[in-house]
Amino acid sequence: MEAQTKGMRVDLDDVDEQLVRALQRDGRASYEALAKLVGLARSTTKARVRRLIDDGGLRLIGAIHPAALGLHQLGHVIIEAEGPARPVAERVAELDEISFVTTTAGRFAVTAELRTRDMEAFSHGLARVQASAGVRAVQAITYLQIWKDPYFPPGPLESGDALTEADLDPSDHALLEHLRVDGRASFADLASVSGLSPGATRARVLRLLETRVVHVGALVRLNPLSRTHTVGFALTLSGATEPVARKVVELDEVDCFATGIGWCNGIGTIRAGSQEGVFATLEHLRGLSGVRTVESWAHLRAIKEEHDLARPIAGAGERSR
Repeated sequence: MEAQTKGMRVDLDDVDEQLVRALQRDGRASYEALAKLVGLARSTTKARVRRLIDDGGLRLIGAIHPAALGLHQLGHVIIEAEGPARPVAERVAELDEISFVTTTAGRFAVTAELRTRDMEAFSHGLARVQASAGVRAVQAITYLQIWKDPYFPPGPLESGDALTEADLDPSDHALLEHLRVDGRASFADLASVSGLSPGATRARVLRLLETRVVHVGALVRLNPLSRTHTVGFALTLSGATEPVARKVVELDEVDCFATGIGWCNGIGTIRAGSQEGVFATLEHLRGLSGVRTVESWAHLRAIKEEHDLARPIAGAGERSR
């Protein structure tokens, strides 16, 4: 895999890929645990992670569960554009309801994700997307379950989860805002923003992680010069959704997958190091019992991502623990 930032080109080998996937699962994993996983010394492992962060476009962020922010209705839209796609994507990205926007190669030009408090607000947000200059047509799927996502804990996650803003106090919100920018912030640094003692802060952070209010994971920004192929796909099914979803998320190359109601039954993303890997994954999906059709498109450039929602914090950065 390869990523590029600040004009630099960084080749990522199999060990780097292992580290990225491990950090997607647990962005606060200790260097000792990461070193044991990849079979390297702690110092070498730490240097590799620093390289990924400094030159490889990796960010270790706390992704806040939308329900903790009062956002219970999630969904995805595909957008056909009149004229160039970039201006359309940038206008859509300015909408508050939108959390993720990419330009794509396929029959549509732009994809986006909406997060709203309820279906009424979702409908309003969708209407705002449709009214954006340059948008020709929009198709949407509202999520019922998120089965796999590098920014959520593993396993099926109901979009209408019981987490609410009312469960969180000011200290929780302060911790979440800091973790959103620096997912590996030390407990001492987190204590300085929470108003709690380091011990109480540690207990509070662990509670936020265990209750799935926040998931600290690795975000690799989508880059058009990367050798990693990022391909979206949509499934239309002929029967029950759950049996197919369970098979889909078993595939390592499937980075995320959600099922719902709308223009398709399920939508997801493939990340693979080669076109052959993408093709093999798509063929596997086509061969699954219960899959009627598979449509795919290539993600080209991220216009807005999870990390862009974070508030900058002076001096925030990845720290050793």
